[in-house]
Amino acid sequence: MKMESIINSTILSLACFPKSNPSIHHQKTVKARRTVCCSLSSKNSNSEGDANGLLKEEEEEKYNDIWLLFKEAQQNILYLNKLRLVAVEELNKANREKQLLLDKIQQLEAVNKLGNEQSLWRELLLRIDSMVLTGLIDSAEASGMRKAVMGNKFSVALVFFDIRQKTDAELLAQLRHFSVGSRKNGFHIIQICTEMEPLVSVGSLSSYVTGLSKALQKKGHIVEVILPKYACLDLTEMQGLREIEAELYSYFNGQLHGNRIWTGIVHGIGVTLIQPLYYSSFFDRERVYGYSDDFERFTYFSRASLDYIAKSGKQPDVLHIHNWETAIVGPLFWDIFVKQGLGGTRVLLTCHGFDSQCLEQPDKLALCGLDPARLHRPDRLQDHTMTHLVNILKGGLVYSNKVVMVQSIYSKERIINSFSHGLEPTLAIHKDKLLVSPCGFDNSTWDPSKDKFLPKNYSADDLKGKSICKVALQQQLGLSKNSSTVLVSVAYRTLK
Repeated sequence: MKMESIINSTILSLACFPKSNPSIHHQKTVKARRTVCCSLSSKNSNSEGDANGLLKEEEEEKYNDIWLLFKEAQQNILYLNKLRLVAVEELNKANREKQLLLDKIQQLEAVNKLGNEQSLWRELLLRIDSMVLTGLIDSAEASGMRKAVMGNKFSVALVFFDIRQKTDAELLAQLRHFSVGSRKNGFHIIQICTEMEPLVSVGSLSSYVTGLSKALQKKGHIVEVILPKYACLDLTEMQGLREIEAELYSYFNGQLHGNRIWTGIVHGIGVTLIQPLYYSSFFDRERVYGYSDDFERFTYFSRASLDYIAKSGKQPDVLHIHNWETAIVGPLFWDIFVKQGLGGTRVLLTCHGFDSQCLEQPDKLALCGLDPARLHRPDRLQDHTMTHLVNILKGGLVYSNKVVMVQSIYSKERIINSFSHGLEPTLAIHKDKLLVSPCGFDNSTWDPSKDKFLPKNYSADDLKGKSICKVALQQQLGLSKNSSTVLVSVAYRTLK
């Protein structure tokens, strides 16, 4: 505003500046002539000339001052225009950055919304299981509802957004109005296992189960996980944890025993927890493994898992079992459960090593309803070395449709010949169904820009935190602390 006032006053001053007038100039000339004619004294004449000269100089100085002021005003105007252009460019840049941030926020909201939608329809599948177990619907109707949910994943969020506020009966009425004419996409996979990160973790199995489940779901498959309800479970990251009202009865040691069933969502994965009532001590312990009755504990869990799948009307495409702890699922499935509406299901066994196999007396197979005489044979569960015993891991190898060996270094032949721990004859016979898979890892868990266990996060775009992490590692290992020192490390897994 000050600069505008200066410019305006300057323009007004220029407008008011006296211009030369020919008539006045003529009058002065006449007067001067009259003065000469009247013979004024030379002194008066010189004084008048001096006065005119001074007046002329003052007028020129005033004109020059005004001209300088005008030029300065012009320069100020140019400078202001330059500042205005810079300000406009800064504003445009700020608007572009604002738009980028808005786009990023929109993307993050879309990802968050997608995650909520995925959790919703997976939770809905678990609620359908609850309806079957409580007798609200039969397995045939449940199968149709599951197909409807899995075929209309993205419309589920619009229809069942208030699922947690509704009872099973209220939800059932809404489900029956939901479209059932959709086509099922992807495979339905149920993992029966003893570990899952972050609920319970002892070894590499836990991260493998979680990472594989997330990867399969990104491919469009439906993945569920069944676990024992250990006393040591960490349930802080489990969403929507609820107990199904009805008890599940499963067979063990000649009788049917009640179990509590809990369901929830972990990282978008549907999880079912089985809690024995009569055999409550099986999983109410400090450790997961290492007890003398581990065979009884995990055989009970394996049988209860299959009873739950059959009685809830599930018809998965794949039952994925892991290591010896759930390998008994293979013989149980083909000898007992395949006839209970699971004719389209196949069994996949993943072995994270052959060093732990579980050898037991054949009579113990009867605990879960298997026939010892039928299975204690060389081509089935009989151990190759200690022939009076049955080998539970061998039973999983024989009764599975496919077997995955987790190994990042050796080939199939090398594993069979050198690292089979007495299972070489069985692996050789079933060589065609053996697959080798690398260990792999979950990128999101080990991303240094997000890892909450690092003293300072870093990324490819900002490596400042990497030197801080290096110094912290040197200090932890008792090495000299120097961020410029080269550190070489190796991560590997040995085969025993």
